[in-house]
Amino acid sequence: MPDRENTGRQASVDGFAHEHIVVGILMKKYQNVSLVDLPLSTYDIIIALPKENDAEEIIRAQVKTAQKSISFTGGVRGGVDREYKSDVKKYKQSTLTSDVVIGLHPLGNDSFELYFVPTTLIEILDQDSISLNKIQFLKNNYKILEKCKDANFVAQVCQKAKII
Repeated sequence: MPDRENTGRQASVDGFAHEHIVVGILMKKYQNVSLVDLPLSTYDIIIALPKENDAEEIIRAQVKTAQKSISFTGGVRGGVDREYKSDVKKYKQSTLTSDVVIGLHPLGNDSFELYFVPTTLIEILDQDSISLNKIQFLKNNYKILEKCKDANFVAQVCQKAKII
């Protein structure tokens, strides 16, 4: 039992660390990026992209650790010592909950790959997860991140990449 407990704790620590790593990577590129300090939020990060006339476009991002696949579900906690203290239930990421799911894939040697999966694509796929092998086109694809709210753009490029 203690091994499972330690594994669960380490997974939780890794998840929090990965959120910070993603913020750091995105901050270097976009500057105006922040973790969200809302415990019941369905997203972890806010990215404020500059637009014309000093306007900003806000992108809500959910970070997921991605080993072989990226999960699109939330609202549940794993581990042997989990305790549910709210009425939050399992849900699948959608355009109502966030704009993009960012899968952080650890490569070892303190290096990482980011997979940007727009929630418009998740709604089309209608599945709980996807293999990293199927979404190589989305790896480190910052154009997809920047245009994640443009459902037509996402659908067109993902069809060409044979993701859908």
